[in-house]
Amino acid sequence: MATKGKSKDKELEVGEIVSRSEQFLEKNQKSIIYGVISVILIVGAILGIRHGYLIPREKKAAVAMFKGENYFAVDSFALALNGNGLDYAGFESIIDKYGSTAAGNLARGYAGICYFKLGDNENAIKLLKSFNGNDNLISPALTGLIGDCYVNTGNIKEGIGYFEKAAKAADNETISPVFLKKAGIAYEHLKQYNDAVRTYTAIKEKYFNSMEASDIDRFITHASELAKK
Repeated sequence: MATKGKSKDKELEVGEIVSRSEQFLEKNQKSIIYGVISVILIVGAILGIRHGYLIPREKKAAVAMFKGENYFAVDSFALALNGNGLDYAGFESIIDKYGSTAAGNLARGYAGICYFKLGDNENAIKLLKSFNGNDNLISPALTGLIGDCYVNTGNIKEGIGYFEKAAKAADNETISPVFLKKAGIAYEHLKQYNDAVRTYTAIKEKYFNSMEASDIDRFITHASELAKK
């Protein structure tokens, strides 16, 4: 009975680690989509000026993306990823055909999220790692999602690395406290309680206006008590 209880607790802890990113993605899905599109369009415009030959390919890729974005927006992730067999080929096909374009890069981000939502963490990691961006919202969110994928595969230590990387890259109250808190929970799972206190304290001191900070004292106290044992 004790073994079953521990196993159930482990599942609950891992679920808590992952759920915060899923909630963030669901709550901010449209913002993420539009933010990624804005970043990609800016990058695409610069590339288009430098390399005129890319403009026609960008337009074709953008047209190919349209149906996929619609499928993605209504949570039809399998269709968005693999196509409908008729007039839409899927994000994977777009990556293969237009991978060098800005829209192809966008497709990698979409595809990575689709794989994550479909439970294929290995392919999600591969696609999310291949996405290129340097903003402080979209890229860190996808980096944190890589952390969730690693947690799902049982590699919690690797997941923590990506949570902390995401928090550092974002350095804002929207994303950083989300992934710092997830890192803290993951540290507790590994019984690294001092590290958990460190990440929770960072939320309290640096991102005190965030939603995560509202109950962070409870997490700090809990981890601190465990660290003393």
